[in-house]
Amino acid sequence: MALLDKLTTQGSVLSNLNGAAGPQPNFAGSKLHYEYSINGNPFVLFKPAPSILDLNGLVPKNNYRDTAPEGRTF
Repeated sequence: MALLDKLTTQGSVLSNLNGAAGPQPNFAGSKLHYEYSINGNPFVLFKPAPSILDLNGLVPKNNYRDTAPEGRTF
């Protein structure tokens, strides 16, 4: 019996979810998450800096689709 099977059928004293996924926040509807993660608005104390990886919808110059080895399909 695999560990995941044991965890989901028998449970564990070390896990209160017994292998199940915990609650997931809905960040898609969060304006704060959308705005702050891209441009830092509004300013929030003690939060990490916004992402510097956002390209505002532009395709990067070194896109893997354009530089993939021959024979690769997507």
